[in-house]
Amino acid sequence: MKLNVLIIPDSFKGSLSANEVSKEIHKAIKKIIPNSIVNELPFSDGGEGAIDFLKRNKKGKLILTKTFDPLGRKISAPFFLFKNKKTAWVELSQASGINLLKKSELNPFKTSTFGTGVLIKKALDMGCEKIYLGIGGSSTHDLGSGIFVALGGKLLDKNKNQIPLGGGALKKCAEINVDSLHNKINTAKIIIASDVNNPLIGENGAAKIYSRQKGASEKQIIELEKNSIYFSSLIQKFNSKKIISIKGGGAAGGTASGLYGLINSKINNGFDILKKISGLEKIVQKSNLVITGEGHFDNQSLNGKLPIRIAEITAKYKIPTIILTGKKSVDDKKLENFNFKIYNINPPKLSFQKAIKQTRKNISIKMTQILNNYIKTNTLL
Repeated sequence: MKLNVLIIPDSFKGSLSANEVSKEIHKAIKKIIPNSIVNELPFSDGGEGAIDFLKRNKKGKLILTKTFDPLGRKISAPFFLFKNKKTAWVELSQASGINLLKKSELNPFKTSTFGTGVLIKKALDMGCEKIYLGIGGSSTHDLGSGIFVALGGKLLDKNKNQIPLGGGALKKCAEINVDSLHNKINTAKIIIASDVNNPLIGENGAAKIYSRQKGASEKQIIELEKNSIYFSSLIQKFNSKKIISIKGGGAAGGTASGLYGLINSKINNGFDILKKISGLEKIVQKSNLVITGEGHFDNQSLNGKLPIRIAEITAKYKIPTIILTGKKSVDDKKLENFNFKIYNINPPKLSFQKAIKQTRKNISIKMTQILNNYIKTNTLL
C-alpha cells in the first residue's frame, strides 16, 4: 500500500509551532519512505496557531496593529483580515498571551486583555462585521474586562473612577457603563473560538484549573475565584445574564463568559469553526494515514483538544491515526474506545528542559522507529 499521509498537528507549546512540528514529521517520512504522498496541514483548535493556519490556507492578509502587551507595554501585533474585508480573526495570544511575558512577569492580578481589545477595535474600525476571537494561550484572568475597556466600556469604582486593569481589581468595580462603547458592537458578530469546556467558577473553573500556570499563588487563586464570582454577579445585575456556569466560559481566564455577558459575544468551538472554513473532512478522506499531536496529552485533551477531534473524524472513515506527544498523562483505560495509537516522542528519563530543546530531534527519531516498524510488519497501529 502506498502511503498517503496527512500531517495535522497542533503546536507543542513552549517548543515548536504546529508548522514546525509538521515539517519535522514530513522530513522523517520522506527519508524512510520516499515514494509516499505527504500533505501538511498544521492546524489549530481555534487558539494559538489559527492565524498561521489561515495565512497559509485562506485568502486574506495580516493587519499589523500598534497595541499593548498584557502588562500595558507598547507592541505591534497582527490579526487576519479575510478577503471579503468584512471578517477578521483576532488571536488573543498575539497581544495578551503568556508567550509574551517572562516567567517572573506572570501575574493574573495585573495582566490584562486590553491589547486584544485594541485589535478588535481596529477590525471594527476597518469595517468588519464578523470577528472571530481565538482565545487560547492567555496570560490573563480578567474575564475579558480589558477588551471591554479597550472597546470604550467603563468599569467604575464607587467614586466613579475607572478601576485598574487586571483580574485583581475586579472586586473594586461598582458599575458597568456602556455609554461610550464602540458604536458597532451591537451590530457586529463577535464569535469566541474556544477550545475548552471548563466553566468560569468551581473546581473545574478558570481560576482553579488555569491561573496557577499564569503565575497565580495559592492565595491569589482563591482571590481570583472570589473576584470572578463578584464580577459575574455585577454582570447579572447589569443585563440579567448568568455567566457563571456557561460551558466553555472559563476559557482564557473567563474571557469567554465575560464577553458573553458584557458585549453579547457568542461562544463556539474553535475546531468546528476552522473545520468548516477549511473543508477538513474532505481532506482527511483522501488519506490512508493521519498523524496529529500536541505537546502534552492529558485528560484535558480528551475534552475536545485537537488530536481527539481529528481522531473522531478519522474513526468515522476508519483511517489509521497516530498521535505524537511530548508527555502522556492519561489513563490508558480512558483510551480503549479510540481508534488511534499514541507515541511519546521522549525517552522515559529525559528532563523537561532537555525534552523542550530536543523536540525536533525526538520527533524525527520516533517517526523513524514507527515507519521502520511499518516496513517490517506492514501494520501502522
